[in-house]
Amino acid sequence: MMKREEMARSAVTVGSATFLSRITGYLRDMTVAYFFGATAVTDAFWVAFRVPNILRRLFAEGSLTISFIPIFTESLEKQGEKEAKEIADVIFTLLSIILILVSVLGIIFSPYVVKLFASGFDEQTFNLSASLMRLMFPYIFFISLTALSMGVLNSLRRFFAPAFSPVLFNVCIIAAIFLLHDGLGLPIYSAAVGVMIGGVIQLAFQFPFLSKRRFLFRFNANFQHPAAKKIGLLMMPQLFGVAVYNLNLIVSSQYASFMKDGTISYLYFSERLIEFPLGIIAVSIAVVLLPNLATYASRNEFDKFRETYSSMLKMMLFILLPALAGLIALRIPICNLLYQRGEFTYEATLLTSQALLGYAVGLWAVGAIRITAPAFYAMQDTKTPVLIAFFAFVANALLGFILGFTLGLNHTGLAIASSVSSIFNFLMLFYLLRRRIESKDAPGVITSGRSVESKSVLVFCLKVVPLSIVTAAIAWQISSFGDWTESEFTFDKLLLLLASTVASITVYLGLAKMLNIEELAFLFSTIKKRL
Repeated sequence: MMKREEMARSAVTVGSATFLSRITGYLRDMTVAYFFGATAVTDAFWVAFRVPNILRRLFAEGSLTISFIPIFTESLEKQGEKEAKEIADVIFTLLSIILILVSVLGIIFSPYVVKLFASGFDEQTFNLSASLMRLMFPYIFFISLTALSMGVLNSLRRFFAPAFSPVLFNVCIIAAIFLLHDGLGLPIYSAAVGVMIGGVIQLAFQFPFLSKRRFLFRFNANFQHPAAKKIGLLMMPQLFGVAVYNLNLIVSSQYASFMKDGTISYLYFSERLIEFPLGIIAVSIAVVLLPNLATYASRNEFDKFRETYSSMLKMMLFILLPALAGLIALRIPICNLLYQRGEFTYEATLLTSQALLGYAVGLWAVGAIRITAPAFYAMQDTKTPVLIAFFAFVANALLGFILGFTLGLNHTGLAIASSVSSIFNFLMLFYLLRRRIESKDAPGVITSGRSVESKSVLVFCLKVVPLSIVTAAIAWQISSFGDWTESEFTFDKLLLLLASTVASITVYLGLAKMLNIEELAFLFSTIKKRL
């Protein structure tokens, strides 16, 4: 069992590898923005690329992995590696069959899928998106098996390979665009070819690490295995939950397709910026947290369960709250420096920064959801997060229409609606988790009558929020000395943005030390031990 310090060091490992993947991800997006801008062509590409990613969450990274890890971890704890290996092989075999079928159907019915996501496209954009989707649909086969491999390795407390492999994926797309852009009739196809090659490379990268732990997959058609049935039962509500999450994407994409050309791209580029702190902090903590909470739950050690969850939640908020404030203050400089060159204009920078503002408001809640939902999954409860997600979806759909169309806020309204629904989602999950842990009558839960440390979390936030506001003010003031209307990259702009960031972070850490915030000392201690 990993102690708090070991969990934090593992989170640093994941965060470091994820940092590299996010950096290469931004280089990938910068490459796409430079060559293709924010146009109908890029809208067509992002819609085509989004569908296999959604199905990846449906078949592996979301519903299957979330249901698989607690059962796999329980088997490792109670029955040993041999039984756990058989479970992994059965799921691998079943998933492979399903993915081949889905890939074939996706290629055949791509035009209908595009219609589902973007019925507002004109004919030319629609046909391009359908063609790109046909080319990229087999990506779901490779990336879903990659996600299953990641689930196995994470359960075995091997976190580096799963976190690092997206770096290879991003490099493949960048290389494909540079090498194939001028040689194709429609240059955007170069990005689609890169997606396919990257999917293959990501899966292949996992194999040596699985082999080293003697968990390299083999075909096993024992679909009557009790664990397979149990995972299937846990997946059913989670499948609905992933469907609800994807309905949010469908609704936002549909709304955006009826707005001006480039709207889908503005939303995508701003989402990517939000994913940077989320990937490094929230996702890294969640990856390490789920198998550990699952182990605590299997042993009925819910005092440790509660303490671990509360500690990791505060650590996540300690980093994400100032990151949120910084993104809002520096939204235009960041978009200018990363994207504004080539076909990506200053107008596109402003429109992307508006979406970034809307998404940043809910950054803390999205990160908290990614830590809180696994707490339910660890207790093999996949129903509660699904139910809350459904109500959040309804709120997002209604708010998106009202803010985006009725009030005329366009894509910014869609981003704000997403943030508000995420805040609602987290608050409901947090309330129900407290009730679940403190209730002695909850099925399978034995507690000492103590709940999640909600009071300490609230007091903690009351300290950190004012510090984050000060941080944002300093960052904005320093950045205001630059001219962020000019296109192209310059070292002057880079140095000014770095100065804004470093100065604000330094002040934040100094104020946190003055207030004796425990998470600061723990963070420094963890990094020191990791190094």
